[in-house]
Amino acid sequence: MSSSENLLKDMISGKSMTASQQIGLTVRLSIPAILAQISSIVMQYIDASMVGRLGANASGAIGLVSSTTWLFGGLCIAVTTGFTVQIAQAVGAGEDKSAKNIMKQGLIIALCISVLLALIAALISMPLPGWLGGEAAIQKMASQYFLVYMLGLPALQMNSIAGGMHQSSGNMRLPGILNVMCCVMDVIFNLFFIFPTRIVNLSIPFLSSVRLAGSQMAGTVQAEAFGSHLSTLVQSETSMNGLTFTMPGLGLGVAGAALGTITAEAVTCAIMVTALLWKNRTLHLRKGEHLRFHRYTLARAVKIGAPVGLEQMVMCSAYVMSTKIVSPLGTIAIAANSFAVTAESFCYMPGYGVQAAATTLVGQCVGAGQKQLSRRMAWITMGLGVSVMTIGGVLMYIAAPAMIGVLTPNEEIRNLGAAVLRIEAFAEPFYAASIVASGALRGAGDTLVPSCMNFASMWCVRIPLAAILAPRVGLYGVWIAMCVELCFRGILFTTRLKRERWMRVFEEK
Repeated sequence: MSSSENLLKDMISGKSMTASQQIGLTVRLSIPAILAQISSIVMQYIDASMVGRLGANASGAIGLVSSTTWLFGGLCIAVTTGFTVQIAQAVGAGEDKSAKNIMKQGLIIALCISVLLALIAALISMPLPGWLGGEAAIQKMASQYFLVYMLGLPALQMNSIAGGMHQSSGNMRLPGILNVMCCVMDVIFNLFFIFPTRIVNLSIPFLSSVRLAGSQMAGTVQAEAFGSHLSTLVQSETSMNGLTFTMPGLGLGVAGAALGTITAEAVTCAIMVTALLWKNRTLHLRKGEHLRFHRYTLARAVKIGAPVGLEQMVMCSAYVMSTKIVSPLGTIAIAANSFAVTAESFCYMPGYGVQAAATTLVGQCVGAGQKQLSRRMAWITMGLGVSVMTIGGVLMYIAAPAMIGVLTPNEEIRNLGAAVLRIEAFAEPFYAASIVASGALRGAGDTLVPSCMNFASMWCVRIPLAAILAPRVGLYGVWIAMCVELCFRGILFTTRLKRERWMRVFEEK
């Protein structure tokens, strides 16, 4: 058993913990979750970078439907939250048998809902780009990307909920490792699916020296024979300029980016679910255990998850509205906006890693009846999240041109994307506060009021302000509105956490 799991057991059993132990536990739980979130963004970054090599239209196609993919993904997050919070609280209360039954119910419900959502997405895939106001030149590519990506939604959902259940039981490491592995597979699959079969030249100057040295040592005839055999195996040849070889590929373009990601997610999902069912120390299956659907569990899942689902719908519908505000600004603006959102993810996704730790820690404290400790862990995670994202915001401001430059060779897109990204850097500490506080509140089962706060923040601040500013200052106005709204949202969530109405859950227990 890892030191993190030992500390978690000490925490929920009521043993005294020093401040340094509490902070250390928070950091240890957060780091794997942060790595998992970063790997997810790296995967999106890789997709965007590879597709960016296909031109502005290809990039714009993905950017056009990205907000809608987030909407469907958000609904999956709601299902995940409804069950993982209950598992964290059951584990904290020492009710492992109950936690296992919640896990089994959650997996089945999540699979059924994700299949239904995938079918709905497939039905709207053709008209969707038109609804979003996309230019005719990118509508077909956008439809293809959305269709392929959404057909893989069950794999995304099961990967998400299985990873969340690992985290709720205190195992943060495995999801982090598997998501890093998923990122590596995504690179490999994308290289094969996106681009056609092609000749690749890698400039590796030392190869020539190695070859000459080998000829002198083993004889020119033997070296040439070896080189001929190697060429036959990998269809490559060395020259004074490096290594040239044939890279196989299907040349599916934008659709290939979606297929590469989904294939990587499917492989990761299979491993994640298998580990959950047979290897997880707390939740693994045992002989003689039967699945029972309990009305109370399902009702609580709806009570916790429904507000999160509503929140995700509200947030993503606001993102869709933002896309409609950006669309009239042209393909360059759409692509720059999409790339800037992807680049910004490197800054805020670590915050979501800390959020996962906050949900686990507060949830298990609530289950164990540790009121004072739950308050302390909420603020410790808040401090960690704000610190991490503040540093990230500074780095993002400095490195904005390079971050966008990796994604596209188009100079106009790069300049515009870097400029708007720097606007957003100033909001990152406040954004961190809203992200981590939301996770702590979820751990206590407090999801309704935070969802209403997100609704008010998005639809009463960001969307109206963006609609006013976009026609006047273009994409800059959209990102100024985003910056203002995130600062406002951070203040709202910090106030909610400080007033401690979420701690009424202890009175109910």
